[in-house]
Amino acid sequence: MQIKSIYKGARISAFKAREVTREIQGLPVAAALDLLAFTPRKAAAMIAKTLKSAVANAENNNNLRADKLVVQEATVGEGPTFKRFQPKARGSAGPIRKRTSHIRIIVTDEIEIKPKRQAKKSPAKKKSAKPAAKKAPVAAVEQPNTNE
Repeated sequence: MQIKSIYKGARISAFKAREVTREIQGLPVAAALDLLAFTPRKAAAMIAKTLKSAVANAENNNNLRADKLVVQEATVGEGPTFKRFQPKARGSAGPIRKRTSHIRIIVTDEIEIKPKRQAKKSPAKKKSAKPAAKKAPVAAVEQPNTNE
């Protein structure tokens, strides 16, 4: 079952927020929240808030367990842009665009959580019964002196 949560009008540009949402797609919810907690970006806090809301929706509305959920989709679309003006030289004005975005996260329990790859146990190396052949020492060969 798919459960979604949308954060509309987030005060961050969609370009900056998309960079963070790409990292959490396909991860289990616990791993995604851990990743967002240690990501030093403003967008990470907003996306974590939206992800927690999606998990709460799944638990309360659909009786799903949070440890079985996976982030199926995390997208960021552009929202309305606030247009402001900055005074410039000689009576002119320069535009300032304060961009907003809509963050949408969809979690599902239909995708299996794949465990991390575990290290394979390497078989013990067997010593060969035959000892390795020793190399004969190379004898130093004297060169005749041609300077005479």
